[in-house]
Amino acid sequence: MFVNCIQGKTTRRLGLALLACVSTLLAACGGGSTATTTPPATTGPATFTAAGSLNAPRDRHAAVLLTNGKVLIAGGWNGSSTLASAELYDSATNVWTATGSLNTARDSHTATVLANGKVLVAGGWAGTNSTASSELYDPATNTWTATGSLNTARDSHTATLLANGKVLVCGGFDATGADTATAELYDPATNTWTTTGSLITARDAHTATLLANGKVLVSGGFDTFGTVIASAELYDPATNTWTTTGSLNAARDAHTATLLASGKVLVSGGWSGSAMLASAELYDPATNVWTTAGAMNTARDTFTATLLANGKVLTSGGWTGSSATTAAELYDPATNAWTVTGALSNARDRHTATLLANGKVLVSGGWSGGAVAPAELYW
Repeated sequence: MFVNCIQGKTTRRLGLALLACVSTLLAACGGGSTATTTPPATTGPATFTAAGSLNAPRDRHAAVLLTNGKVLIAGGWNGSSTLASAELYDSATNVWTATGSLNTARDSHTATVLANGKVLVAGGWAGTNSTASSELYDPATNTWTATGSLNTARDSHTATLLANGKVLVCGGFDATGADTATAELYDPATNTWTTTGSLITARDAHTATLLANGKVLVSGGFDTFGTVIASAELYDPATNTWTTTGSLNAARDAHTATLLASGKVLVSGGWSGSAMLASAELYDPATNVWTTAGAMNTARDTFTATLLANGKVLTSGGWTGSSATTAAELYDPATNAWTVTGALSNARDRHTATLLANGKVLVSGGWSGGAVAPAELYW
């Protein structure tokens, strides 16, 4: 098991090498906004191009695409402190602009766009402990307002928007630093959290994927006993219950899970407990069975996976076991194979990747010996 001393919190590094505590605040880039070059045309070979810099370098932040087409970045860790700041990326101008700050500074939290266009931010690490606080961002006013608190303080959890408009939050580290099996639902109509059936296995660094049938697939992660796990389970909103489903072929945490156009779920990479993984596998909801998929070219964890408009999956960055990487590759469901694509300009892990309305992918933040400010676009 790996630990680190970042932000004074003893945590599992999710299979990453030991990082030194960083005491120097990395300088924020620019002021309220940062002007950059004109976005590139959407023709030519696949590549990453500069997309300006965040006003505050950060990792372990949250990023969501708003209904107005802008990307909201909130919270995170800058190398010396947990952040409350938030900013917006406008793909039409390629500019980052500071927006209203969170009421509670946090990292390792979740952000979910609700049906009404507002963004729910829940939980996270608040600098000294996990927090139960949650708040709403309103794009119309660029303001944050506190909403009902979680029943269980947590960080490194998952949040999934259900078909009924509610948000399912499950797992993560609780206020004692232990993995939790608790799960709860946020109801936008009442701004309240209610407990729901608990996970069968307590876990963090897992994935949660909304399936086409309305159920939620939770896979892998790290359990209470300090073990990377292969188990998977399904949440049924109709009954508020969890049931076991077929286990992963390889135990893994800090991996990715992507719902494909076929309805299957692609799980790739992660940490096995002893090594970084390049392996990938597919979950079929029709049979509850996992089958081996083509392996990635680069073994890694804490990377991103983004479903593109053409049905392929783009992975970028991540931790290879010794350093952050610039590697990026594409998974093609038609061939069940991965091919290398243009590399990131900046090595990074624990970053975010957001699919824009124009089909480009915005990669922002992350960690590479320090919090990363430069952002880039894949097109």
